[in-house]
Amino acid sequence: MSKDLKNWFLLLLLACIWGSSFILMKKGMYTDSGEVVYTDMQVGSLRMFLAGIALIPFGIINLRKIKNSKQFISLAAVGFAGNFFPAFLFTYAETGISSGFAGMLNSCTPIFTILLGSIFYNSKFTKIQLAGVVLGTIGIISLMIAGRSISMTGGWIHILAVVAATFLYATSLTTIKFQLQSFTSFEITTLAFSIVFLPALLANYLTGTYTTTFSHPEASTSLLYIGILSIIGTAIAVILFNILISNSSALFASSVTYIIPIVAVSIGLGFGERIHPGQVLSMLLILSGVFVANYGQKIFSSQKEVNNS
Repeated sequence: MSKDLKNWFLLLLLACIWGSSFILMKKGMYTDSGEVVYTDMQVGSLRMFLAGIALIPFGIINLRKIKNSKQFISLAAVGFAGNFFPAFLFTYAETGISSGFAGMLNSCTPIFTILLGSIFYNSKFTKIQLAGVVLGTIGIISLMIAGRSISMTGGWIHILAVVAATFLYATSLTTIKFQLQSFTSFEITTLAFSIVFLPALLANYLTGTYTTTFSHPEASTSLLYIGILSIIGTAIAVILFNILISNSSALFASSVTYIIPIVAVSIGLGFGERIHPGQVLSMLLILSGVFVANYGQKIFSSQKEVNNS
């Protein structure tokens, strides 16, 4: 299997995992009848705690890999910006918007990735790549407009929570790409989660998660969804994502967030969430943007060589 094919396989696998994470958050918070089991803060803290439990033994082993304070700060940025804070922002957002809509808004990440890479790391992008991002962004905006009227019960603060989370994702992504190249994907993931483990433990205590777990009659079912979200959707998925970042460009890795909405909306539809016909067209536009951003330059260069020969 070629490197490009492996990267696309990882991209689609991650889109499926993370696309399903939005409904898992919702199922972790509510019963089928809409009764609250865990609050949004409790789901966020449980997600980080359970993922940390799975990864911290490896993180302790890898502690010796940290050679200086700069590396520690970068790993802490990945832990908090790429995992800890977004876990709470997304669950809060889903108290006011549908899981499919949250998945759509998640697609802001590549835009922030380009901006942060250009501002802080002098990363250059071709005009064709920027055109692809713009095309995908137009698709995202049209997707939001098409779905907002039927996918939202909360206010703009819920939308801004997802936007803030995507900015943090982009911060983590660019930090991994430009600051932590001496670490393997597995080392970055295990060390980042080890750093945020104690804050997650404290968050579980402060939010009353333990009391809910042992007292609510539906807690075991919700905990199953949160467990899947934590181990597969967080711990394993983050390792795969860090591999993708290492083997490709920051732009390509962040473009997973263009495909996530398709998965999120499709799953949400299966669980009774509604979809607007305009959303389908918008998704096709988003996929076109992903293709242009990642392969447009290669096609253009190849065509130029043919014309010059």
